[in-house]
Amino acid sequence: MSDKVLKLGIPAGSLQESTAELFKRAGYVIKFSSRSYYPTIDDDEIECLLIRAQEMARYVDQGILDAGITGYDWILETNADVQEICELQFSKVSRRPVRWVLCVPEDSPIQSVKDLEGKRIATEVVGMTERYLEKHGVKANVEFSWGATEVKPPKLADAIVEVTETGSSLRANNLRIVEELMQSTTRFIANKQAYEDPWKREKLENIAMMLESCLAAEGKVCVMMNVVRTDLEKVLNLLPALQKPTVSSLSDPDWVAISTIMEESVVRTIVPKLKAAGACGIVEYQISKIID
Repeated sequence: MSDKVLKLGIPAGSLQESTAELFKRAGYVIKFSSRSYYPTIDDDEIECLLIRAQEMARYVDQGILDAGITGYDWILETNADVQEICELQFSKVSRRPVRWVLCVPEDSPIQSVKDLEGKRIATEVVGMTERYLEKHGVKANVEFSWGATEVKPPKLADAIVEVTETGSSLRANNLRIVEELMQSTTRFIANKQAYEDPWKREKLENIAMMLESCLAAEGKVCVMMNVVRTDLEKVLNLLPALQKPTVSSLSDPDWVAISTIMEESVVRTIVPKLKAAGACGIVEYQISKIID
C-alpha cells in the first residue's frame, strides 16, 4: 500500500455500474462486493468508498472524502462548497442530462407553478423545490419523499418534483410535466483543501483526463486509407475531422496515407464517396480515448 492515498467516493445506486464501466475504459478496474462498502481498485494510491450520490457532495465538502462523483443537482441540493474538477456527461441510461421536473396527474387542473399555492408537493429535493417556489412567489407544503415518488399523486400529493431521463416512468404513472426546474449532469468533485495538495491535485487531474478522454472518444472511429497524390485534394474535401486529417508519405512517392477521426454514424455514407474519389485500402477501427 502506498503512503499517499486518495479517498475517492464511488456513487452507489443507479450510477454505480456506469461509473465502474467508465473507470474501466479509463484503465482503472473497480470491483464491488455485495457485503462491503469498500470497492477495490487496481491502484494502491486510491481508496474507494461506496456512497449514495445524494450524500457524496456533503462528505467531500466535509473532507471525509478527498473526491467523488455525483450529480450537479445534489451539489446544489446540499449547498456543498466543493471544487469541481470536470463535468462527465454520462448517466445510468444515456449521455443526456437528467431533468428535474414538476409533474402532476394528467387530469390535474394545475397548469403552472402559480397553481401550486397551498398545495402539497412530494420530492427528494426539498431545498431545490423550496427555492424554486420562493423564486416564483408561491407558498406550498413541500414534503420529503423517500422513494416511489411517481405513485404519490393524487392521493398523497398534488404534485411532485422528480428526476427523469427518458420520461418513461412519468408516462407509465399517468403524469405530465408542468415545468422543468433544472438539468443536471455528473460531476467529478474534490474537497477544496485536498485539491490544494499538489500530489492529490495531480492525481485527480490525471484521473479526470483519462475519464474525459473516454467520453470524448464515444461514437467516434479512426479511418485510414491510401490515395494517389493526384486525388488527394478531392478526398480531403470529403473528410470531416476533429482537427485536420493526417497525411503521410508512403514508400511510393506517388501515394500518401490519410488518417482521420470521424463520427461512426457518418462512415456508412462517406466511405462509398471516398472510394469513388479514388481512396483504397480503407480501414476503420475503434478508438478508446481522445486526449487533446
